[in-house]
Amino acid sequence: MRILLAEDDQVTRQFVERGLGELGHNVVAAVNGEDALHLALTEQVDVIVLDRMMPELDGFSVLKRLRAGGVSAPVLMLTALGRIEDRVDGLEAGADDYLVKPFAFSELAARIQALGRRSAPASITTKLSAGEIEMDLLTREVRRGGKTILLQPREFRLLEELMRHAGEFVTRTMLLERVWDFHFDPQTKIVETHMSRLRSKLNEGGRTDPIETVRGVGYRLRAA
Repeated sequence: MRILLAEDDQVTRQFVERGLGELGHNVVAAVNGEDALHLALTEQVDVIVLDRMMPELDGFSVLKRLRAGGVSAPVLMLTALGRIEDRVDGLEAGADDYLVKPFAFSELAARIQALGRRSAPASITTKLSAGEIEMDLLTREVRRGGKTILLQPREFRLLEELMRHAGEFVTRTMLLERVWDFHFDPQTKIVETHMSRLRSKLNEGGRTDPIETVRGVGYRLRAA
């Protein structure tokens, strides 16, 4: 995705820009509100990450002008203000999501990914495939090599997320948000437990495990 990052703190900006770049995103950076407004109005971006407090023009003012100017790209507001009133003000100004500093980069990346999906054209895909695994989203059936695999609802959703991003790493934070709708870490092994059950069913009969795990990165379903 092409992301506009408006953040005046150099350390934070460079850290986030580098991390998003490593995930394959194209980042356009702004160091103040005026630059952010200009870039958002003249550049085609998929998601805008907007700091609440910036020089020259604060985040609220930038956001209001963007919406008034017809910019519909989803906006994630960053702020050091954690009061409920501040979050409500941001959402009412036109923000799509709100993240309080300090934040974990993994959570920021997951929220950006969710906003990017929300703004993408609706997909009419009803069937997914990766290697010898096939999934029918209408009948909720899964097959591997022609053999039906019976999955519980959460296992199905877990596999669906991996198949939609076959060949790419999906982080634990992303799975918590997309499969369980958790916007926080429940401090449990819920992802690992369901992943283990899913693998057991997919690999029944001694089949090769199609799911790769990289500690500290996430899970990836091999595309072939």
